[in-house]
Amino acid sequence: MPDVILLEDEPVLRQELGEFLEELGYAPRCVSSLQEFDRHFDPDRHHLAVIDLGLPDGCGLDLIQRLRQEGQRVGIVVFSARQTSADRISGLGLGADHYLGKGCDLDELAATLAALVRRLGLQQTPASQPAPGWTLEVGPRRLHIPGSPDVPLSQQDLLVLRCLMSQPGVNISRRQIIEALGFDYLDYDQRRLDTQMRRLRRRVEDLSGQTLPVKTLRNSGYCFYQPAQVLA
Repeated sequence: MPDVILLEDEPVLRQELGEFLEELGYAPRCVSSLQEFDRHFDPDRHHLAVIDLGLPDGCGLDLIQRLRQEGQRVGIVVFSARQTSADRISGLGLGADHYLGKGCDLDELAATLAALVRRLGLQQTPASQPAPGWTLEVGPRRLHIPGSPDVPLSQQDLLVLRCLMSQPGVNISRRQIIEALGFDYLDYDQRRLDTQMRRLRRRVEDLSGQTLPVKTLRNSGYCFYQPAQVLA
């Protein structure tokens, strides 16, 4: 998955977004000013950028314009509190690929970045292709899907899929999955698991165009219903 450079001056939001990007499988570089961006931006590594506009040492629009004038082909997503039509038109006109307002669902940011990855052809191809079929590669933390790009995984998603794909066709209880995640079943808010499964399904579909073959067993658990293998 391509590296992302995140430019956001608000510390709490910067940390939240950085952690979210890590969960999606990206390797984010988080910076807080235009000066820091210039110091850390590497066009050979950073093929995606998430950029705020109101910054302590200038405006993100000037940065976007400069990047485009320099011929940088980095995919740019504006993530800003400025949300008027004029702001959006200006941002897109200067070279941003997408313009999102702060306060949007972070899943929209995830889907936007996934669309950029596909459009810019940034999917990574493994050096050695796994055997045909749904294959979970534990070491690289990725899901190989027949006829589709591989899907990078967060550590939590990896643990869930390893639990399910180790026993394809078998009904796996919610308790088994929660304990595989390292939590106490009795203390765990099970809505968190439901949210994680929704995000995982959406991520697989956004990046590969395929439906994750996991069926929900009402009030009991999940089942991975296609042939599968897990590789260390």
